[in-house]
Amino acid sequence: MNLLDRYIFKSVLFTCAAAVGLFAFVLIVGNAMKELMGYVLAGQIDLVMLARLLALLVPFVVTFALPMGVLTGILLTLGRLSADSEVTAMRASGISLARIARPVIILGILGAAAALYINQFAMPWARATYRRDLAAAVRANPLSMIVPRTFIRQFPGVVVYVGDKKGSVLHDLWFWQLDRRQRAVRVVRAAEGSVTYDETSNALVLTLRGAHVELRNEKNPEDFTQPTIVGSFSETEALRLSLDKMFSQNTVRTKLDFVSYAKLKDEHRALEVAPPHETAAARLSRERAMTRIELVLSERFNDALAVLSFALIGVPLGIKVSRRETSANMGVALALALGYYFLITAIGWLEKAPEWKPALLLYLPNLIVIASAALLFRRASSH
Repeated sequence: MNLLDRYIFKSVLFTCAAAVGLFAFVLIVGNAMKELMGYVLAGQIDLVMLARLLALLVPFVVTFALPMGVLTGILLTLGRLSADSEVTAMRASGISLARIARPVIILGILGAAAALYINQFAMPWARATYRRDLAAAVRANPLSMIVPRTFIRQFPGVVVYVGDKKGSVLHDLWFWQLDRRQRAVRVVRAAEGSVTYDETSNALVLTLRGAHVELRNEKNPEDFTQPTIVGSFSETEALRLSLDKMFSQNTVRTKLDFVSYAKLKDEHRALEVAPPHETAAARLSRERAMTRIELVLSERFNDALAVLSFALIGVPLGIKVSRRETSANMGVALALALGYYFLITAIGWLEKAPEWKPALLLYLPNLIVIASAALLFRRASSH
């Protein structure tokens, strides 16, 4: 690299790194608020475990932050250079747009290679470890799932509210059993109760004392003109709140997103072999399973390619926008990224239609971006 290449490369590199860091921070905070804050407030996760879980989120969020950060960094840097007439001076000296873009393209290739490694190896390991460590931390203190003065909705089909809690003793306890439409068909209020953890069934066991029970019409529990069954009990039967839906007692359910590249390929090869006397329904199910694996593999390659395609389109866009303002350039980057990810999401809806080849269609948004970049390059070079 000569002096000009190093100047452009360093300028773009530092800005891209800052943009990737900003987007990654926002995504980490969003995921932490959504997935971890409840456990932290309940005292189920200490600060050391929280720091570990946040670190394990980094490879996951970087897969999304890297393409957007690279695009934003290129727009900011080239927009500033263009606004300061530095690009005009370079071109007046006989330097072509392709020559100016060379260090940016090199950075895009390096970013795509880093993204491919993260997507195929670091991210699956980090996500699997994150889920396993989170489940282990919560299982270590299951009684802390009951948080006083909070409507607890984590358990399927029920809502629990506890006014006060001292150890395993509960006071002013409410229990709502819900139907499929999330309507209360049974309401229990108890002055006092206790909670224990049954390790065998992986469930919290509530025992209520001084309970008032109201049974509503199961067909229409919100029709209060119908008579309800009301009863009082000095002590009720144990109410069991299963924890299996949130985390299994033995294993964490492995999603395809958490599986390494080698294991995904092995699973795909195993599915390629049709069993003897396979029915049409079984064949369709096998093809859909293969399509899901193909989608995951294509998505990982496609996300890495997005770094390069965003870098390519960022060069002519940055020069064309010619703005120093961070907000203007970030607005362009966000608009482009939203359109790109909308197409990716729409193609993902074809998961159950293998005849449409959604794994190949996933590359269409990147091809559109690259074709648009080539068109913009041609127009910018002619001026």
